[in-house]
Amino acid sequence: GGAPAMAGAPARYLVFFQYFGTRYSGVTETKSDQALVGVQNYLERAAEQLKPSAPIKFHISSRTDSGVHALANAAHLDIQRPPGKAAFTAQQLVQGLNHHLRPEPIRILSAQRVSSTFHARFCALSRTYIYRLLLGCAHHSQIPVFERDLCWAPAGGPLDIPAMREAAQFLLGTHDFSSFRSLRAEAAAQSPVRTLLQLQLQPGPGFLEHHYLHRGLEFWEVKVKSKSFLYRQV
Repeated sequence: GGAPAMAGAPARYLVFFQYFGTRYSGVTETKSDQALVGVQNYLERAAEQLKPSAPIKFHISSRTDSGVHALANAAHLDIQRPPGKAAFTAQQLVQGLNHHLRPEPIRILSAQRVSSTFHARFCALSRTYIYRLLLGCAHHSQIPVFERDLCWAPAGGPLDIPAMREAAQFLLGTHDFSSFRSLRAEAAAQSPVRTLLQLQLQPGPGFLEHHYLHRGLEFWEVKVKSKSFLYRQV
């Protein structure tokens, strides 16, 4: 017989993706028999539909918890195609994955080939979280239906924004954030020293809020940026 067909090296891609996290247990893969499963389960299921010659694993840059959304999370993946099949172009990968992700609220935004040494988590430069606060709600039934699952309406009246901004200045920079982390066994091994690059409070837009009749509602955004965070730090 002829020489066996040689499989080429797998192609590594960096993909950016977004998702509406309400229906997921978080981004990380879970056992598929749970009521809520991870976004990663759907990404890897979609990737299987591209008929690779080896299972595809998404290595995700930033973990998110149950109910948390992502505007642009990142991951890398290796795709080994059968002999004689060319590597996917970035556009083919984006379109193929998005086709198989329907109708989930998960979308691949972009893809690019990267070197086999690139790692989405360890090469990440920073991570940014945005918390949307809705002020002026006396009761959670006053949250506009278009904003459900997209904001938090803290109870207890108005917030002192100038005091919060002043306090934020003390948290910027490099500190021991021990008192700002969730106590769990594996967290104890991590160094509690982290560097906050940004902690900003800004007024933010609400969806179509200029059409609301009850104008007492105010949206504020808390934007937090760091190279890495402790578990539950923010």
